[in-house]
Amino acid sequence: MEHLDEIIKTLSMTMGAAWASGINLYATLLVLGIMGTTGNIVLPENLHILMDPMVLGAAGMMYFVEFIADKTPGVDTGWDAIHTFIRIPAGVMLAAGAVGEVNTGVAVAAAILGGGLAAGSHAAKAGSRVLINTSPEPFSNWTASILEDVVVVGGIWTSLTHPGIFIVLLVIFILFLIWLIPKLWQGIKKVASVLGRWLGIRTSSPPAA
Repeated sequence: MEHLDEIIKTLSMTMGAAWASGINLYATLLVLGIMGTTGNIVLPENLHILMDPMVLGAAGMMYFVEFIADKTPGVDTGWDAIHTFIRIPAGVMLAAGAVGEVNTGVAVAAAILGGGLAAGSHAAKAGSRVLINTSPEPFSNWTASILEDVVVVGGIWTSLTHPGIFIVLLVIFILFLIWLIPKLWQGIKKVASVLGRWLGIRTSSPPAA
């Protein structure tokens, strides 16, 4: 039973870090680093680097930048596009590091699962932001950004303190993601089609006399 509890805790930390990094990487690094530094959790040796003051400082600075960028319509989508190449690899590394000292096969499996989960949560965030940005007012954008921060911090805390509950919630999230991603893709295609038609009309208009 004790061994099963350890497996659940490790799985929860591994997948929790990967899932959260796909939404807000810098908040994830800060929460893990601060909880490890204050002794609220014991981080695996491979993640001890997150407690380094320089790493915490860099993560805090980048979180501040993302906090501003993420609440600016249009800028947030560009920020998400750039972070496709940052959040997903980070999810891979965090998942592999969170399993601790294990054989190579387990570490690779954790990296694959973590990368897939980070990609899924990132796609849900970025795709929903594209659709939200079609609204002319900024309040829906601000609300979405703040909710994402709360969900990331709450999700990481739950994965570390209540691993069983987190795993159940994660399964629900994955099922929801399977339903959501195709709908987001359809919505993004409609937005792209409207923009394409608008740009086509603009470029085909005769010059003013």
